[in-house]
Amino acid sequence: MDAEEIEAGRARWQARFDRAAKRDSEFRTLSGLDVEPVYGPREDDPRFERIGWPGEYPFTRGLHPTGYRGKAWTIRQFAGFGNARQTNERYKMILGAGGGGLSVAFDMPTLMGRDSDDPRSLGEVGHCGVAIDSALDMELLFDDIPLGDITTSMTISGPAVPLFCMYVVAAERQGVPVGRLNGTLQTDIFKEYIAQKEWLFAPEPHLRLIGDLMEFCATNIPAYKPLSVSGYHIREAGATAAQELAFTLADGFGYVELGLSRGLDVDVFAPGLSFFFDAHIDFFEEIAKFRAARRIWARWLRDVYGAKTDKAQWLRFHTQTAGVSLTAQQPYNNVVRTAIEALAAVLGGTNSLHTNALDEVLALPSQKAAEIALRTQQVIMEETEVVNVADPLGGSWYVEALTDRIEAEAEAIFAKVRDMGSDGSMTAGILRGIEDGWFMSEIAEAAFDYQRKLEKGEKRIVGVNCHTASLDEPLEILRISHEVEREQNRVLAERRGARDAQAVERTLAALVEVARGEGNLIPTMLDAVRAEATLGEICDALRDVWGVYTEPARF
Repeated sequence: MDAEEIEAGRARWQARFDRAAKRDSEFRTLSGLDVEPVYGPREDDPRFERIGWPGEYPFTRGLHPTGYRGKAWTIRQFAGFGNARQTNERYKMILGAGGGGLSVAFDMPTLMGRDSDDPRSLGEVGHCGVAIDSALDMELLFDDIPLGDITTSMTISGPAVPLFCMYVVAAERQGVPVGRLNGTLQTDIFKEYIAQKEWLFAPEPHLRLIGDLMEFCATNIPAYKPLSVSGYHIREAGATAAQELAFTLADGFGYVELGLSRGLDVDVFAPGLSFFFDAHIDFFEEIAKFRAARRIWARWLRDVYGAKTDKAQWLRFHTQTAGVSLTAQQPYNNVVRTAIEALAAVLGGTNSLHTNALDEVLALPSQKAAEIALRTQQVIMEETEVVNVADPLGGSWYVEALTDRIEAEAEAIFAKVRDMGSDGSMTAGILRGIEDGWFMSEIAEAAFDYQRKLEKGEKRIVGVNCHTASLDEPLEILRISHEVEREQNRVLAERRGARDAQAVERTLAALVEVARGEGNLIPTMLDAVRAEATLGEICDALRDVWGVYTEPARF
């Protein structure tokens, strides 16, 4: 790109920047020096076609011309424990302390589509997240929190669609028009087979549910994002940064192909796709990963899948700091790790962020630890001045070289995935990779290599294999009483006794009939939820139609 093209790009960026809304701030250094909103080359730079300007294809430097001068990232703290009432109190604390959005953590029975009184739920209710059995629980979860004014993310995939329906019904009962809802549902079933292992059915029925949800949201809730394609769990399972990026974007391309197979317009449904990445401890590698992700997604959406609008080419992403980087030894070191990882996410241009609590390696976060995690984001946002300049590391020789390297590694993985499929599509390659255990073996190899280096001392973790002397005392951690499970089951039994049993049976029968055919399942599922059918009842009805999926044994 020559100097004339660079100046033309600068002029385009300046025009968009001037039109955009900006935060009311001085945008100066701590010492009072004025800073420009963006920095770029003043002369020929052959790299600049790949780097570009903020808010302009290929979006390496961010989606908006203003960077964080326009709007800072959303502080979205992941939280959930015990019952809906207890978690509601935590949400009010987060919002009252300055959180900008909510993110729901569900307990294991809910994640697996089981009711709290299912024998398989024994001992797990409320322990790794909040227990949600029916729409009444969802109402309690958001009691006095106006769903028309707050964005909510729900981290659940297998039974995501029934939980979405409960969220919609809770909004209806608040009097909120459904079209006003905004937020994100994870729904990403590919990564469950690849890494997290929380599925209900075989891939095809899950993809049908996801397609139904995409159609419903595109028509009825245009601002809502029905899919958050998740690399976080892939990375936490042991993948490298390039594997996390490539496997996640490949999954995203698979969902684009799903939408196209439904006859949906890519420029309409693609803006409803969002992403969820891990921010690990290698500071510059993570920044490069985020920048490469935006560039790859924009290019593939435009050149492979035909997206014409900027919004359809945008990769919007939430970031969570790396839970796997936290240590039980010297747990206060985790505050430092989380701050570094959060700063990498911000410098990489994240759209929303969760910061882990120092005690999460031991238990669900205590209220004090959750507050420290929240304040970590606020210190970065309010005190460091990193929000003043869009993509401040853009043009760095190291960062740009690392961005290019990670992009090239990801592209090589995409080629392998497509080659595994019978028709050259990304979807066929993903399904074959799941069936053959290819993704699992790739992650396992990367995890083994890291563990070997750790045990040989080639990788060092403070407090674990170096600098181990400590004055630490045991932390007081949050413990969930078994009374939570007993009370949840008591309330659930009362609800079953008080509801219209015939309405439940009728709506579940209608759901089964649609599941056996080809219609969209969302309207009939909403009817079942309105009748107070439970999560387990809805999922069991679908299990009766579609069966369950058991992963083949592999060695």
